[in-house]
Amino acid sequence: MIREDKDKMGNTIFVETQWHMRILVIHNFYQHAGGEDTVFRQEVEELKKEHTVKILTFNNKKGWRGALQFLAYPYNIHAIWKVKKSIKSFAPDIVHIHNLYYASGPAVIRTIKKQHVPVIVTLHNFRLLCPSATLFFQGKRYVDSIQKTFPWKGIKLGVLDQSPAKTFWTALTHFLHWRLGTWRSVDRFITLTDFAKQLFLSVGKKFAPEQFIVKPNFVDLSINGLHTGNYYLFVGRLSSEKGIIPLIESLKGSNKILKIVGEGPLTEKVQNMIKTCDNITLLGPKNKQETMQLLANSKALIVPSVCYEGAVPLTILEGMATHTPVLASNLGAIPCVIIPDKTGWLFDPYQSESLLFAIQKFENSDKKDDIVKNAYIVYKENFTKTAVMNQLTDLYEKTIKT
Repeated sequence: MIREDKDKMGNTIFVETQWHMRILVIHNFYQHAGGEDTVFRQEVEELKKEHTVKILTFNNKKGWRGALQFLAYPYNIHAIWKVKKSIKSFAPDIVHIHNLYYASGPAVIRTIKKQHVPVIVTLHNFRLLCPSATLFFQGKRYVDSIQKTFPWKGIKLGVLDQSPAKTFWTALTHFLHWRLGTWRSVDRFITLTDFAKQLFLSVGKKFAPEQFIVKPNFVDLSINGLHTGNYYLFVGRLSSEKGIIPLIESLKGSNKILKIVGEGPLTEKVQNMIKTCDNITLLGPKNKQETMQLLANSKALIVPSVCYEGAVPLTILEGMATHTPVLASNLGAIPCVIIPDKTGWLFDPYQSESLLFAIQKFENSDKKDDIVKNAYIVYKENFTKTAVMNQLTDLYEKTIKT
């Protein structure tokens, strides 16, 4: 956007300024809070500083209300009405959707397009490729569905919440909207890593390459860690895909001290596993400040994910931002930022010996300081609030103009 101005001599000059936009942001909250909710809130908070922003949120319910919401997932009339009403009253320049599952549903995309408003969708997970959303099932990666027109095997297995019925309904909804052209009508899909983008483009689905742009999440920190502690740190949800069980099994009884921050469906199992273990401590959930202090004082961060993460885990970015050494699994998008002997250390999360070898290599390395500095540079260039939000607003402007 160009505005007219005067220089110190009174001469007319033209200055390029950011275009003020009206942005409608739609998000569907799960029953349990997660990283998608954090990203949604962070981006909205920043957008409001320069633009007029309206948010429209939906919440997944429990019990019979939740069942009705889920049954309406293919074509939720209530959600469609709310979206149409918001567009008519707010008149947005663009709509940005973070999550549609399941109280809103993909039919709202069609509603937005009928109002002749461009729409952007952030793909925080892999649900469009497989009903599981995580490409993870029964303790290991599950990628059979992504090459299938309709995931009958995944339905039989019940890859979504171990429920064939829920898996079928989700798969059917997405299949119907493929046939209706809903997904092709999206102006831009945001993937959080290049790995995710290539996965979406390589599986035979009828996406258009020009629909995709890679924009990572950001971390906004100013802590410079001293790392005087003698412990390794795990931060995250205590669930199977995060690799917490293999991590404990690898370090249990060793001379490596591990502190665990978080809670989740495996909390009780973790508690039982470490009852007689002197070197592993479960700290439970901590607030942001407490977590960052633990990270800043740790010897290193361990990220043992055994699934394909939809984005570079925020804990890795937080580690890089606080000059914390990062040891992480070699799956998915993680090796895009954690490069052995350059920005961190990698290991195979399915091999206990691989993790122990990575720890030994880290402890014996004489390049720790250089590796940590390199990681911080990568963070500063790609994952700061300023860098990411500039990329997002540039995408909005380009999408509106096309």
